[in-house]
Amino acid sequence: MAATASSSNASYNNPLFELRGFNHVALVARDMAETVAWYEEKLGMKLVKTLDYPGGGQHFFLDMGNGVDGIAFFWFPNAPEGQVGEVLQGPDGVTAIGSTNHIAFDVPAEQFDAYRRRLKELGVQVTPIVNHANSLAGGHKAEYDAATDDGDVFIRSMYFMDPNGVRLEFACWTKQLDESDVRHEPKRARTPVEA
Repeated sequence: MAATASSSNASYNNPLFELRGFNHVALVARDMAETVAWYEEKLGMKLVKTLDYPGGGQHFFLDMGNGVDGIAFFWFPNAPEGQVGEVLQGPDGVTAIGSTNHIAFDVPAEQFDAYRRRLKELGVQVTPIVNHANSLAGGHKAEYDAATDDGDVFIRSMYFMDPNGVRLEFACWTKQLDESDVRHEPKRARTPVEA
């Protein structure tokens, strides 16, 4: 990952696949009309594709604004009711295996504070800005000043919910990542997982 998409493309070329970001993330909506209206009105996305399925289901796609990346929702007339806010998330951010913790949208660093104000003006409940710092193992620094930070804060985040209880994030990289940012071996599963 990098501070900008262009610098990311310049520093790494996937030898197996040309993966250019995400095409869409598909979630399940409780109310398709409410969900589409929220994403259009609160995040400025545009509905670009709709499908009706036999039996009454729907699948709708929204463009994030670049004609490539988007978010999609299914609506099923028989979907079980979700437990909004009950994703087994503790104060440390742990969520259940197989659940969606959050979906992060990349936004420009120079617009970050203004975007938080805009979300609040639109009536969206948004968290304070979280400055993820290397010195705190990803923990949160209360203050961030690009001129004096010296690369300690690597990403800034703010979190909010859509009308379905999906946790969303606006995030901006604050530094160009390099080999020194890969420092840890991946952990193994507690018990073998069958495919």
